[in-house]
Amino acid sequence: RRCLLLLLLLGILGAPALGDPGPLEDVVIDRYYIPKICLREAQMGDFIRYHYNGTFKDGKKFDSSYDRGATVAGVVGVGRLITGMDRGLQGMCVNERRHLIVPPHLGYGSIGVAGLIPPDATLYFDVVMLDIWNKNDKLQTTTLSKPERCNRTVENSDFVRYHYNGTLLDGTPFDSSYSKGSTYDTYVGTGWLIKGMDQGLLGMCAGEKRSIIIPPFLAYGEKGYGTVIPPQASLVFSVLLVDFHNPKDGVFLEHLEVPKSCKRRAVTGDFVRYHYNGTLMDGTLFDSSYSRNQTYNTYIGKGYIIPGMDQGLQGVCMGEQRRVVIPPHLAYGENGAGEKIPGSAVLIFDVHVIDFHNPADPVEIQTVFRPEGCNVTTRDRDFVRYHYNCSLLDGTRLFSSMDDVQFWTMVTLGANKVIEGLNSGLLDMCAGERRVLIIPPHLGHGESGARGVPGSAVLRFEVELISMEEGVPEGYLFIWHEEPPANLYEQMDLDKDGAILLIESFSTFIKTQVAEGKGRLMPSSDPEKVIADMFHNQDRNQDGKITPDELKLKSDEDQEKIHEEL
Repeated sequence: RRCLLLLLLLGILGAPALGDPGPLEDVVIDRYYIPKICLREAQMGDFIRYHYNGTFKDGKKFDSSYDRGATVAGVVGVGRLITGMDRGLQGMCVNERRHLIVPPHLGYGSIGVAGLIPPDATLYFDVVMLDIWNKNDKLQTTTLSKPERCNRTVENSDFVRYHYNGTLLDGTPFDSSYSKGSTYDTYVGTGWLIKGMDQGLLGMCAGEKRSIIIPPFLAYGEKGYGTVIPPQASLVFSVLLVDFHNPKDGVFLEHLEVPKSCKRRAVTGDFVRYHYNGTLMDGTLFDSSYSRNQTYNTYIGKGYIIPGMDQGLQGVCMGEQRRVVIPPHLAYGENGAGEKIPGSAVLIFDVHVIDFHNPADPVEIQTVFRPEGCNVTTRDRDFVRYHYNCSLLDGTRLFSSMDDVQFWTMVTLGANKVIEGLNSGLLDMCAGERRVLIIPPHLGHGESGARGVPGSAVLRFEVELISMEEGVPEGYLFIWHEEPPANLYEQMDLDKDGAILLIESFSTFIKTQVAEGKGRLMPSSDPEKVIADMFHNQDRNQDGKITPDELKLKSDEDQEKIHEEL
C-alpha cells in the first residue's frame, strides 16, 4: 500500500510516468511470440538470418529488410551489429518474434546516420529470427519411422529413389518431389547432391522416413539457390526413401519356404508355372497372378521374362516359396514399365512355384506296391480296369474314381482313350499293383489344359490296377486262337438258308467260339456291341444280312489292301 502511494505521489509531483521511463540504460526486449518448440537459441558467435522493421518512437520507418526483399545475415555478438541489436538478438529461437527498444548510446549515439537516423535517436525494431547456425555445426539426422525389417542400408555409390519436402529452418517450403508426382532419383556420394544430402541419406533403409537438417556450408552456402533458397540458409528435408540399389547388384534371393523333399530343381529350359505378388520396395503392389486367378507360365533362362526373374527362378523346387529382389538393370531399367513400375525401380517378387517340367521329360513312374509272383503284366491293346486319384503337384485334387469304389475306370490301352502319359504309366503293371505317375503336360493335356485342368499343368496320378484282359491287335474286334474253319460261312449259317442274320446266326456263332476257347472278342464292357460292330462291318451293303460274298476275314481284308497298293 505504501508503494502504491509513493508511485501516485511521484506522478503528482511531475516524476516520469510509467509509459515514459526516461533514458534507457540497456536494450528493452519484448518476446511477444515464442514458438512452442525451440531447438536452439542464438549464441554469441552464431550466424543468424532475420527479418526486421526499424522505426522511431513515433512509428516512422527508417529501415526494413522486408522492403529490400532480402533477409539480413550475419554473426551475432561479435560487434558487427550495433550494440543494442547484438544484445537483443541473443537467446532468440527460430521463428521467435521480438520488439527491441535500443537507446541512443547502444545504437548510433550522438552522431546518428546522415539523412537517415538523427543524433540521439531511440530505435524500435520488430524482429523475427529465421535461421541460426554455427561453423562448428554438424549435419543433424532424426529417424521419424523405420521398417521392422532392414536387410541393407544406403552406402556411397548406391542409386536412390526418394520423396522429400524441403523447407527453410523457419518452415518456409522451397521444394517438394510430391508436387512433381515423382521421386528424386540419383547416386549417393558421387557429387550429384549437396554435401549434406549426400551424408544424410547414408545408412537409410528402404521405407525409412528421416528428417535431415543441413547447415548452409553443407548446402548452398553464401550464394543460395535461385529465388527460393536465400544465401546462408539452413535446409530441412523430410525424406522418405522409396528404394535403392547399386549398379553392381545382382539378384537377391530369400528362401521363404522350401519343401523338405526336393528331388529336382528347375534349370534353364524348364517350363515353370508359378504364382507371384510383385511389389516395389515400399510395398506398393504393381502386379499379382493371384488377382487373375491364373499362374504365370513360362520357360526360364531363355529370355522370355526379365533377366532378374530368369535368374531368380533357377534352382527352385516344386512347391517352394521364394522372394526375388531384382535391381532395375535386371528388370525394366531407367524407363520402367507402364504406369505402375517407375523408372529405376527395384522389384520384389514373392513367388510360389506350382510345378515345372522340361519338354523332354518322360512319365515318371514310382511303384508303391507290386504283388509277389507277378508274371503277367499289361501290354498294349489290353483291356484294363483301374482306380485312380488325379491331382496337381501342389496337392489340388482334380478327379478320382474312388468317389464310388463300386465302379472303376475301364480302357483299352493304346486306343487313344486316355492321355498318353497315363497310357504309358499303365503298361507293364500287374493286377493289384499300385503306382504314382508324374505326367508332364506334353504327355497330358498340353498348353490348353482340359476341363478342370490348367494349361501346361504337370499331373500326379495315383493308380491301382484292378484287373486286365488280353487284348486284340489294333483294328481287330475278334481274333482266332487257331486257324479258322475252312468252311466258315457254312458253319456260321446255322439255318442253312444262305443268309446270316445278326441274332439268329452271327451272334450265336461268335459266342460259341469264345465259350469253346477258339477265339476271343476285343475286351469291352459291352460284348454285345462288339459283336454288333463285327456284324455291321461284314454286312457290306447294310441290308441286315451277310452273304457268302460279303464275309471276309480281317487278315484277308488286310492282304487285299496290300495287293491293291502294290
